[in-house]
Amino acid sequence: MRIRILGSGTSSGIPLVGSDDLVCRSSDFRDHRLRVSALFEINERRILIDAGPDFREQMLRENIDQVDALLLTHGHKDHTGGLDELRAFNFKTRKSLPVYADQKTLQDVKDQYHYLFAEERYPGTASLDTHEVDKEEFQVSGVDVLPVEVFHGDIPIRGFRIGNAAYLTDVKRIDPSEVLKLKDLDVLIVNAIRHEAHWSHFNLEEALAFIERIKPKKTFLSHISYKLGFHGVVSATLPKNVHLAYDGLRISL
Repeated sequence: MRIRILGSGTSSGIPLVGSDDLVCRSSDFRDHRLRVSALFEINERRILIDAGPDFREQMLRENIDQVDALLLTHGHKDHTGGLDELRAFNFKTRKSLPVYADQKTLQDVKDQYHYLFAEERYPGTASLDTHEVDKEEFQVSGVDVLPVEVFHGDIPIRGFRIGNAAYLTDVKRIDPSEVLKLKDLDVLIVNAIRHEAHWSHFNLEEALAFIERIKPKKTFLSHISYKLGFHGVVSATLPKNVHLAYDGLRISL
């Protein structure tokens, strides 16, 4: 299995529009962060997690010409703002793209993109085949996927475990019963937005405490804001098995 980090930034991305912060002006490519998304590649199947506003740019940068399914963590625009661009894969396959999400996320998507689900769809719009999931394991193109419920503030959303890798974003807390789903991970990808406390996201201290709790072999921090600091500076402070993700990073298991 291989994982590509398509985007590692928080909802505003880095650089933040209009900011003169030094991180936003950094010349280190690792400090330039598009909105969060990842691609899991397993046995020639490509499973995308989230499709935010930077989706088109991410597909072109990574030269991705195949997506077999989309998993959505929740309905916020930094995770769903690129759904229109999925039509490129419809044009290629002449099929609807399977999309998996919980009930609330699917309803959010149908409200935001009502024209994609109209009885008479406008020609050329994305065609999505939606599947509701909850907290039980399901299959995507023959690949087992285990949803992990986490709380984004007070909102229950979904992370996903595929094999020995888990992708969790926008986490502020997680119930003990769901933590059990994260045993014996080779790779964990989890959010760490900044140093200061945040009402709906792990800050760096909380993310590191969570990592210490579940003890994956290796962890990559994502959903990062410019307030966390420079990639190179922060990386030097992290435990040896914890790394900052960056756009374009490839992880092999």
